[in-house]
Parts: sequence; structure tokens; C-alpha cells
Amino acid sequence: MEPNESYNFYIANKSIPTADYARGIRIWDKDGKEYIDGCSGAVICNIGYGQEKVVEAMKAQAEKTFFAYRLHFENQPAIDLSRKLVELTASHLNRVFFVSGGSEAVESAMKLCRQYFYDRGEGSRQIFISRTPSYHGCTLGTLSLTGYAPLEAPFRPMMKAYPKIPAPNCYRCGLNLTYPDCGIQCAKELEKTILEQGPENVAAFVAEPIGGASTGAVVPPDGYFDIIRETCTKFGVLLILDEVMTGFGRTGKLFAYEHWDVEADIMCLSKGMASGYVPLGAIMARKELVSVVMEHGGFKHGFTYAGNPMACAIGLQVLDIIEEQGLVDNAKVMGDLLKAELEALAKKYPMIGQVRGKGLLLALELVKNPETKEPFPASVDAAQVLTDIAFDEGLVIYPRKTLNGLEGDHVLISPPLVITEPDVKELINRLHKALKEADRRLV
Repeated sequence: MEPNESYNFYIANKSIPTADYARGIRIWDKDGKEYIDGCSGAVICNIGYGQEKVVEAMKAQAEKTFFAYRLHFENQPAIDLSRKLVELTASHLNRVFFVSGGSEAVESAMKLCRQYFYDRGEGSRQIFISRTPSYHGCTLGTLSLTGYAPLEAPFRPMMKAYPKIPAPNCYRCGLNLTYPDCGIQCAKELEKTILEQGPENVAAFVAEPIGGASTGAVVPPDGYFDIIRETCTKFGVLLILDEVMTGFGRTGKLFAYEHWDVEADIMCLSKGMASGYVPLGAIMARKELVSVVMEHGGFKHGFTYAGNPMACAIGLQVLDIIEEQGLVDNAKVMGDLLKAELEALAKKYPMIGQVRGKGLLLALELVKNPETKEPFPASVDAAQVLTDIAFDEGLVIYPRKTLNGLEGDHVLISPPLVITEPDVKELINRLHKALKEADRRLV
């Protein structure tokens, strides 16, 4: 066996370097090569790497206990973190259920929603509506909400076939309409779908406030969520907002729903919540929903590590760092700067069809023809080509296929919220070099 041979297997079948250490927005591999993390891992490391206060919080909690099972004991970090979350979010989201990650958060939201209706005597409400493309997790439940074909295909016989409506992508409208003349028809498709399914059968609509990996930071038009909220209220359907990627400062607001004052019934959180230091997530819900479930014997759901004291202690420290270092404001300011620099690159490289996003959740859509928006052939895998070249230049970015995972290309550019102006300049310098080489190979 080779000294550094790995027996791990993941989604990609290729050799990758071994990370050695990381600080701020940079990672060094075991050969000493330095990389700028231009996508915060999987858009998770909001506070950056190597924050000493997190290490101190770990040590302090380690001296008490790493674990306390939630059915036997409450623990102070979980109590304190739930109180902090309730203070920071919309006043009606005042009940918290902890999990260990984004898929668990969305799955928990689905089950809370379903049990709420079941306990209310509305057992027919079991259909969840989501969007195409979208990504909500990798469990069989959350995969049923996901609209990203390559991830779904092997498992479709095992999944519930939930209905989907088009994502609000004005650059590539799934309804072949043009904003604003369209009247935001993509949002109105929700009512149409509810009526097709029968309102008495629909439990919830699930959406990211701003698109994540599957759409590449697609920002809905103003008025979109007004229509969505009105439709949900009209038919008694719950609105579940997936803030797993967008939460904790990523978009220049603490939570992305704040851009439009969207009133969710349940909100899903993870990623930036513990910023990659430990697995942590949560759902937040209205007291009225939780009360119904608790009055009928409690929530019939849970995970061994839910409310883990070590994870919650670190989550508390991450929130303190976000506040103390002004990272929400920094995401807005540095996001505006980075977006302007990306738009300048788009003028030099016609293969960049669109720059989009908010704060430090940004993306480039890559096209073969900027006039017609014709995508590169799927076989070319343009986003992966650019990503591999950027990696060689010491820049990590996040590639995906735009059109339901089947064709089209985009890359996420979403560095940690601690990024500085000189960091932005260096990130752009490395991306510029990568685009120049990609342009030579692809165009």
C-alpha cells in the first residue's frame, strides 16, 4: 500500500491533492501549494478558516462534554443557540429543531409539515411542490424535491415523484417568456400546479430564496415571492424556505429572505451556521405548527446528533464572529466589488453569458454564443474545464450544469465572507488567467 493511498470514494473519480492547513480564505496542500478558496468549500465556510475564537470555544466545551443525548438532557449551548436564532430571525419563527446538515434540515422540514397536517386531521396533504432546476439534499425525501437529473436518475424508482414548477431564471426562462411582460408567470405556476394536484392534497412549496448550486445564484425578480406567499396562504399550503446555502450573511443579509421580507412557515438552515467547523443545521418554525405536533405526542423524528453541545457551542461562536467582524456588511461591500470585477471580465470574455447573484453568492454562466445564449455541448463540460484550469492556477471554484444538470454550464464564485479588497483582486487575477486559457480551449 502506498503511504498516502486513500480508500475513500466520492462523486468524482480523479486524483486530488491532500489539504494540509488553511487560514482565512486560503488552503495549502501537503506539497505546499496555496489555493484561494473561491467557493468556500461547498459555499459553507462563511467565516473563513482558522478562526482562533472557534478553537477556544471548542476547547472550553471539550472540558465539559462533547455529547448529551437530547431525550435525556437539555444542554446549555443548544438552549443558548436556539435563543440566539430566535432573536435574529423573523419574530414568527420561534421554535428550533437542530440537525447536522442541510439534507437533514430539509428532510426534517418535510416531516414536520407532514405531521402537522396529519395531526390536524388533514391527512390527504402529502404532496410537496418544488422547482426545476433545484437542489435540496441527497436523502430520498429531499432528492424528491431536487430538480437535477444526474443526481436523481439512479434513484428514481425509490423516490416519490413530486411536481415541479420552473425556477425564476429570467436569463433562461423555462416558460419562454420575457420579464417584465411575463407578469412573473413562473410564480403563478404554483397556483396552477396546486389546482392540478388538488389543494387538499398539497402540503408545502419548497424553495431557496436565491438559487444555489443547481441554478447558479439565480435571483428571483422583485414580486416573485409576493405571489408565492399569497398563493400559499390562499390554499393553506406551507412555505418552506431552504436557506441552507443562503443563510448567515452569504447574500449581504443575515438571511436571504430579508431581501424581500418573505414570510416563511418553516426555514431550513445549515452550512454557514457552523461554517464548516462542525456538522450543524436546524429548522425554525412557527409556534402554531410545533404546538399541534407536540400536543399529539411530539415530533416523530430525530437524529442522534441533534442539538449536540459541541456543535451548538461552535454555532454560537460562529454567530458571534459574524456579528463582531461585521461579516454581513462585508459580504455586501465585497460582493458588490467582486461582482463588478466579474462583469468587467465578462466584457473581455464572450463565453461569460451572465454574471449574477447577491452578496458573495455569485456565479458565471458560460455560453458558446452570447447572442443566442447557446450553451456549450454537454460533452465539452465547459464549467469543469474552467474549474480544472482555475485549480491549476490556485483558485477553487464550483462547477455545475445549468439546465437540470444535463447541459449548460455555470460556476459559483462565492469566497468566505472575510475576504478583503486585496483578496478580491488576487482572486480575479487568478480567474482571469484561467478564463484566458479556457477561452483558448473552448472557443
